[in-house]
Amino acid sequence: MTGLMMMNRSKMTKKERVIAFENYLEELYQDARCELNYSKDYELLIAVVLSAQTTDKRVNSVTPILFSKYPTLKELANASVDDVAQILVPIGTFQKKAQFVVGIAQHLVSEQEGKVPNDPDYLVTLPGVGRKTVNVVLSNLYDYPAIAVDTHVERVSKRLGFAKKDASVLEVEEKLMKLYQKKNWSRRHHQMVLFGRYHCKAIHPECENCKIKDICCYK
Repeated sequence: MTGLMMMNRSKMTKKERVIAFENYLEELYQDARCELNYSKDYELLIAVVLSAQTTDKRVNSVTPILFSKYPTLKELANASVDDVAQILVPIGTFQKKAQFVVGIAQHLVSEQEGKVPNDPDYLVTLPGVGRKTVNVVLSNLYDYPAIAVDTHVERVSKRLGFAKKDASVLEVEEKLMKLYQKKNWSRRHHQMVLFGRYHCKAIHPECENCKIKDICCYK
């Protein structure tokens, strides 16, 4: 790593920069995992949906209350949207998210016997569920190879020059899928999320202490 750190960015190929970053991620986060708390498959799905435009920490503060009041998926499917919304107030856009939660529960109960299927095409049809959510859920539940591009992964990818600054989320995902081995996609996703959350932050990134600052585009 030290040798790579001493190299000038202009003298390194993209492959060398990718390897340097991977080595650094392995050094920082050997046990990287999703930081959302859950004990059932549908709890993870709902937690990921709730995490949009908020932090995992805030989501983890409301989901124990939600799943304690509605301990089964059937009870959640029959819940009042307004009652669910009151629990979700701390995470913002709570009315819309409450509709998503109850809607997801209703679909899973009526269409999937209460299970979250290993089926990305189906999952993306659920209320509030997009490509990123599907990738996170399936990679955690079924070890499905995927790179979920959230705001952290997108920011880090662009700062390191792995994707263009104006690239869409899907374009970033496609770039990363080409750069990393498929068997490592899920692992790299978790590591990049943590790197962006705790080191390469949107505001006041910790550049001075970063071992790959010399190969980064961020100014």
